[in-house]
Amino acid sequence: NNNGYRNNDRNGYGNRDNKDGNNGYRNNDRNGNNNGRSGRDGQGFSGARRNDRAASAPKEDFIFETKPDSRRPDSRKNDSRKNDRKKDNEAKENLKFANSKHEKKPVPKPEKKEEETIKQLVLPDTLTIKELADKMKVQPSAIVKKLFLQGKVVTINQEVDYDTAEEIALEFNCICDHEVKVDVIAELLKEDEEDESKMVPRPPVVCVMGHVDHGKTSLLDAIRETHVTDKESGGITQKIGAYMVDVNGQKITFLDTPGHEAFTAMRMRGAQATDIAILVVAADDGVMPQTIEAINHAKAAGVEIIVAVNKIDKPNANIEKVKQELTEYELIAEDWGGSTTFVPVSAHTKEGIDELLEMILLTAEVNELKANPDRKARGIVIEAELDKGRGPVATILVQKGTLRVGDAVAAGSCYGKIRAMIDDKGRRVKEATPSMPVEILGLNDVPNAGEIIMATDNEKEARNIADTFIAEGKKKLLDDTKHKVSLDALFEQIQAGNMKELDLIIKADVQGSVEAVKQSLVKLSNEEVIVKVIHGGVGNINESDVVLASASNAIIIGFNVKPDNQARIVAEREKVDLRLYSVIYNAIEDVEAALKGMLEPIYEEKIIGHAEIRQIFKASGVGNIAGAIVTEGRITRDSVVRITRDKEQIYEGPIATLKHFKDDVKEVKAGSECGMVFENFGQIQEGDLVEAHIMVEVPR
Repeated sequence: NNNGYRNNDRNGYGNRDNKDGNNGYRNNDRNGNNNGRSGRDGQGFSGARRNDRAASAPKEDFIFETKPDSRRPDSRKNDSRKNDRKKDNEAKENLKFANSKHEKKPVPKPEKKEEETIKQLVLPDTLTIKELADKMKVQPSAIVKKLFLQGKVVTINQEVDYDTAEEIALEFNCICDHEVKVDVIAELLKEDEEDESKMVPRPPVVCVMGHVDHGKTSLLDAIRETHVTDKESGGITQKIGAYMVDVNGQKITFLDTPGHEAFTAMRMRGAQATDIAILVVAADDGVMPQTIEAINHAKAAGVEIIVAVNKIDKPNANIEKVKQELTEYELIAEDWGGSTTFVPVSAHTKEGIDELLEMILLTAEVNELKANPDRKARGIVIEAELDKGRGPVATILVQKGTLRVGDAVAAGSCYGKIRAMIDDKGRRVKEATPSMPVEILGLNDVPNAGEIIMATDNEKEARNIADTFIAEGKKKLLDDTKHKVSLDALFEQIQAGNMKELDLIIKADVQGSVEAVKQSLVKLSNEEVIVKVIHGGVGNINESDVVLASASNAIIIGFNVKPDNQARIVAEREKVDLRLYSVIYNAIEDVEAALKGMLEPIYEEKIIGHAEIRQIFKASGVGNIAGAIVTEGRITRDSVVRITRDKEQIYEGPIATLKHFKDDVKEVKAGSECGMVFENFGQIQEGDLVEAHIMVEVPR
């Protein structure tokens, strides 16, 4: 039965059963009681069961017709029951309140409660809001909400520093302690105190510093009586060399650090390995920018400075002027009442060379330079390169102990067993004592210049040290990147669209040059463009370098290296910009040019024409039209105009319409008449002067 015995009867007894169930409709009786329940059927149409006190009649308007006074008797009964229940509840509450007045309450212990809620936290330098919430065991949203109420808008992934985190934690009854970071590398390189009884005098290590072209290399040549100048490119020493010189049975080790500003990183490293700095200043040139820089580095490293006033054979040499200039940097000559040794020399005539060497030995004697040769060797990597035939080769300076062939060593992230050692004269040696520079073979990779090299008990220990360096290096890189990302997020709105980036890949013949080129190019960054070195390495340019450059849209800078055939093919195919140099100045010039191309163009105003308004026309829907004559130059449709009246500017803005007779035109030249409508401006008068200008790009 499809109708399912659907009945609406006056007594409200609707049929409860429906065999078919398709209509299964609720019964609505005139008294407003819903009695109908739909039947159970195989098709799964379950009927809704609803009891509606307010007369749920099919017609909704029935409800609105029901007046407040015309309520049913049972409704009024319900109201009276509600009132009775309300009075009962009020009576119970009053009784409860009266009893509570006479009850003895236990004295609360707020201090104990407070102690229980206070938490102790250990926080790092920086952490995200989510990490802080996890440590405090609260919801991140609670922190975000609290900060929002204080006027600070943060997200759960936003990083905060320790001080901010501590303030937030105090709001949640948490006391914070700063996490003490253990420098794993420093702990690894930590040494026991030396036994004074085993200390013996060692040769001084001398670093020669000074301005480019002041004769630094010539002075070293004069001392060593060897010539490397012909092999140099562009007058700059391309590699850090280390040489030992014998002076009357006493030895001096010289570190030859490049003198140009670009090699700051290498020179800083040279100064760290040095006892005495020879500051070369040309007598005819005086103090220059790199001279000042060299002084600062030597002072920062706590190195004794001896000033060698070079080129005294030149006719315009002025030693007293050099002394005067250096007093500004607290280098006061002994004969001027100071403590700095000044030695006049000439690399050309070899005058004063012996006196200079004597002063070096005297200074070393005063400083009591000593080392213990009977211990595991320890030194510093001066230079490192990848040799085609010999593999990774490192020039090192032994500072403590004695290094022997066969020793297991670790140098930063590299390790190995020394297969051979070559001294500064090119001879194979079996051991190297303190202050002795040697080339070592046997490392698994090319170490960075400036890394500490240390001998270990066995190769396994050396490998563990190298692995620790690698792990810590990755961690530091991750921390730096994380920090960088958070800074980017902080300045995101400021930086958006304004900062451009020039990515570079640098390959060089030696590690020191990589760092030197990198530093000199990164210095070229300015407010608009940042120079970023995404990769630097030793050796020829290979395919992987080109692939990285292609993916990163980077330029490859090669310094004293060449690309292999495959790299050249891939570079041509991928249109990668590949630049090769042997002199650093050329690289700097080219990158500067690239930067200029990336800079936002500078525009300046150029006046292109003048006109005079002779007549005013009125047009419906347009407003005032200026009838003018172009008195000079031209007026163009896209130009910006200034209108002046009695030498006072009354309008500046674009031209809305430019006409010649009835035609719309792009420009009107001198001597021609035109009609102009100005954008949002119609208060023009006869005699007003119009000046048109455009913005033109200024070459940088």
